[in-house]
Amino acid sequence: MSKKILFVMTGADHWTLADGTRHPSGYWAEEAAAPYEAFKGAGHAVTVATPGGVVPTVDAASLAPEVNGGEAGSRRVAELLASAEELKSPIALEDVRLDEYDAVYYPGGHGPMEDLAVDADSGRLLVRALRSGKPLGVVCHGPAALLAAVAEDGGNAFAGYRVAAFTNEEEAQAGFADKAKWLLENRLVEAGVEVRAGAAWAPKVVVDRNLVTGQNPASAAPLAVELLKKLSA
Repeated sequence: MSKKILFVMTGADHWTLADGTRHPSGYWAEEAAAPYEAFKGAGHAVTVATPGGVVPTVDAASLAPEVNGGEAGSRRVAELLASAEELKSPIALEDVRLDEYDAVYYPGGHGPMEDLAVDADSGRLLVRALRSGKPLGVVCHGPAALLAAVAEDGGNAFAGYRVAAFTNEEEAQAGFADKAKWLLENRLVEAGVEVRAGAAWAPKVVVDRNLVTGQNPASAAPLAVELLKKLSA
């Protein structure tokens, strides 16, 4: 039976670094492409939502051959994203009605560090999705959005949940740890979230109740498998 899956994506095309520099960014290609292909292949419908309904920007670095297993992989991901009509006509995040969807998925990239980390509409949606029991998937830098999920008591709605997210070690190896205003792993821990770090760049998926999280781009495909299991349960 076909289900409806909401992709909540960054609307940012840059990430502001500690020195004020705007680093070109957006969403990470593999983290949108692999789950999109898995969900559509399983017969499910995808709707994309972004802040303000802006068309999401793919991080050009995520289309490079060296992060896609070579030229063929790079072309394949680029072609898949170019053919994904849903990415060309997103709805406004502020207009999302959660009850119209069966699952919610947040891909990463540095873009969410810029906008979703402080987006109140996204934060409220995450709180509702978490409490609804619907499958909720978040990968890599996508967990930056969890920082905006404020509970009624003023604490973080995800406090006490076990998650995987892009680690300080990976940010350092990517060359940004000493340039960033803040590090995702640190902020999540400060919010009371239990970050379960795996080996750098290796697939790592953590399932805690209805929340399914992945550590890095390589975790996007296995995360999609877990979400599909929950949708068919």
